[in-house]
Amino acid sequence: MPFQIHALPNDPFLPLHDLTDEALVALGARRMVADAKPGFPCRVSLADADPGETVILLNHEYQPAQSPYRARHAIFVREHAEQAHPAPGEVPLSLASRLLSVRAFDADDMIRDAEVLEGTGLADLLDTMFADPGTAYVHIHNARRGCYAARATRPGEV
Repeated sequence: MPFQIHALPNDPFLPLHDLTDEALVALGARRMVADAKPGFPCRVSLADADPGETVILLNHEYQPAQSPYRARHAIFVREHAEQAHPAPGEVPLSLASRLLSVRAFDADDMIRDAEVLEGTGLADLLDTMFADPGTAYVHIHNARRGCYAARATRPGEV
């Protein structure tokens, strides 16, 4: 398969779990308890939190590029999340089970292609997007709420 999905690393988010609720609010973040599954998709584990699990909802800059597409949005991070490392060609259930917005970018961080689809079609779409040699990476978002979900590259790239 010519794609690999990447989760966010957990290390940058670890200090947040030690903060008080007031300190989180001061940062624009919130501690929440998952009350449904699905509903709280963690961007580190690429899995939905179980009901009763603690998550942090925060604003995250997932596209730091110096282009018109620089962007940030809300994400969830589970309290004891371990970074997922999907195998090449693997689509985690948290992505396969949602309506997704998928955006292919070139090396200059400009959009080359974009599509909205059910997650069950993500693997085929990523294959198609990476068949274009001008595609450098792909961002995957949850279409309904617009939240960043994951990044995809060709295997061996980050």
